Amino acid sequence: MKYSFDEIISRRGSNSYKWDTEKDDDVLPMWVADMDFRTAPAIIDALKKRAEHGVFGYTKVPSAYYESIMNWFKRRHGWGIEKSWILYTTGVVPALSAVIKALTVPGDRVLVQTPVYNCFFSSIRNNGCEVVSSPLIYRNETCRVDFDDLEKKAADPQVKLLLLCNPHNPAGRVWTREELIRIGEICLRNNVWVVADEIHCELVYPGHTYTPFASISEEFLMHSVTCISPSKAFNLAGLQIANIISADTDKLVRINKAININEVCDVNPFGVEGLIAAYNKSEAWLEELKSYLFANYTYLRAYFSEYLPSFPVIKLEGTYLVWVDCSVLKRPSKDIVDTLLKKAKVWVNEGSLYGNAGENFIRINIACPRVKLIEGLSRLRSVLKTKE
Repeated sequence: MKYSFDEIISRRGSNSYKWDTEKDDDVLPMWVADMDFRTAPAIIDALKKRAEHGVFGYTKVPSAYYESIMNWFKRRHGWGIEKSWILYTTGVVPALSAVIKALTVPGDRVLVQTPVYNCFFSSIRNNGCEVVSSPLIYRNETCRVDFDDLEKKAADPQVKLLLLCNPHNPAGRVWTREELIRIGEICLRNNVWVVADEIHCELVYPGHTYTPFASISEEFLMHSVTCISPSKAFNLAGLQIANIISADTDKLVRINKAININEVCDVNPFGVEGLIAAYNKSEAWLEELKSYLFANYTYLRAYFSEYLPSFPVIKLEGTYLVWVDCSVLKRPSKDIVDTLLKKAKVWVNEGSLYGNAGENFIRINIACPRVKLIEGLSRLRSVLKTKE
């Protein structure tokens, strides 16, 4: 491989949310969704060049920024985005909050498919709306949509939006085109707008294909909003850059107003330069990263099969977040995570963060050098093995 993902890079003392939140240096963090790899060299070079200029005033986003997004999604995913559809902002979570503010009024209901990314809940509630959950069906080490339940929940006239996680965090699903069509048709029938969080869209593994929801048809495009960012695929979360895509001019005006109300309408020069370098010059790095992450997942799955067979690993189609069934323990997931942190000094996420449907699970971040993954698995085994 041209790029090394085995390099151990110390992140302690860098004000890393992942590594410096827990003060015990012996704790191995495998929780929050960022990676322990340096980003692509082309991105580092672009940021160095910008830093050397030495003046960091207010940033005007150039045409090259929009062109890099449009070219990337057209080339890789067959989706023709127009410049006029794009609004930049500081992150996908602020984007989701602005979209909810623009397209709902307090008291409206927003549909989610649980277990799902925990910030969905706060973004909905912070806008005065009510969460409506349609739990995914968990069977045979994977999750699928309960279309009957989704139809029933979407039929509620107070439900105005569906927050769609595509690919899905934490269940690891990359929704097929056929599944997305069924979801979209349910929403169209019930006048429910789809707000697609597609932040993990580049991290898809062999045998699976990411389909942008809005690319499927003109109807889907005109009844949806898509939130994207290079932050997960290129490890750029700290640069605070994301984009909202909508072809509906009226909705885009309302979303732009909400972005300004929420004061997330300005971005920094490093985010702009990082995105351009990611989409224009870092595709080869991304492909090697995906191969490395999938090998990490393959190693983890084999490890659990041999040493922790009572804890099913959900099949990972996309993302670097592994969902593990701990129902054999018959304990709340928060207790399991607390025990792992105290006794094994490994920090993972409790499934209950992602809604009631996640209660029997833990989420493990495998975006780290393999030696660290091996160490983390050994620590997990030291606590979980007695419960097999």
